[in-house]
Amino acid sequence: MSAAALETFLARLYTDADLRARFDVDPEGEARGAGLSPAESAALAACDRIGLQMAADSFSRKRAQHRRPGLPFYRRIVNRLLRR
Repeated sequence: MSAAALETFLARLYTDADLRARFDVDPEGEARGAGLSPAESAALAACDRIGLQMAADSFSRKRAQHRRPGLPFYRRIVNRLLRR
């Protein structure tokens, strides 16, 4: 399997709470279901689950901070560029 597939699955794990819950119950099955190899699935099954959850929570807070209600997407980008 390609590195891109592994990265895509990891990104989904960080952002999808339902997938993380299913992964906690059957990590290798979820990874294999996403098309990862048996070796990749086994490696993911051995990952630090607490660290995974902490990272997911951190990413969620960061995404929430960047979303301001009522401010269009293009305006947020312009504001970021002007701050540099």
